Amino acid sequence: MKKLTAIAAFCLVVAFGYAKGASESKSAPKGEIIVSAAASLTDAMNELIALYGNSPDRVTVKATYGSSGALQAQIEQGAPVDLFVSASPKQMNALEAKGLLLAGTRKDLLKNAVALVVAPQSELTLSSFEDAALPAVTRIALGDFKSVPAGQYAEQAFTALGILEDVSRKAVFAKDVRQVLAWVESGEADCGVVYATDAAVSKAVSVAAVAPEGSHSPVVYPAAVVASSANPEAAKAFLAWLSGAEARKVFNAYGFSEP
Repeated sequence: MKKLTAIAAFCLVVAFGYAKGASESKSAPKGEIIVSAAASLTDAMNELIALYGNSPDRVTVKATYGSSGALQAQIEQGAPVDLFVSASPKQMNALEAKGLLLAGTRKDLLKNAVALVVAPQSELTLSSFEDAALPAVTRIALGDFKSVPAGQYAEQAFTALGILEDVSRKAVFAKDVRQVLAWVESGEADCGVVYATDAAVSKAVSVAAVAPEGSHSPVVYPAAVVASSANPEAAKAFLAWLSGAEARKVFNAYGFSEP
């Protein structure tokens, strides 16, 4: 009788353990999410993803970076993306118009500023955006006007200042804002237009000027879950975390501000 009781108790323990394990398995995160984010977010997002991964109750987050226009095109072509963070509303608007965003998930996440930068060793004495048109500037690095938001903001600013034609004649166009930064850092360009946050993370450039107030659209970074996401709940959870106080401290440290 005692033997039967012991066996029954053992079976109960095993059953309880199995049920508990099954319950934990259902509540535990599964799989991963892929975030497509503007190149200017690279440093901040990498740090945030590492911070997010410190908790065992969260899914794995992987990121791909590039110009917002290129990332938009990838999503339109069916790339397996769960969350998109753009450096401009333009690309997000295009995806929303095509029904490619999960309804109710779009939100403005961050703000930034646009800066004219030069390499510290440069002999140029630039102090305003207008100075980009000076004859002393022979090569200016800009993001591609068609696909790179930083380039589009620069185009707006130079148009507002009446010097777009002069600047365009000596422009070299980059695939994303980080390539602009690299060209100025290496001396391949005399100056370039990047985000203030890009200038802040570089030890090889200095800010000559910030674009005049009102010369371009506000630099707003919208984010949204992609409608075709394979893991929309996890993507929404990560976006909610990115909008919270813990992530905000990291974004602020890199120079981003609240929208």
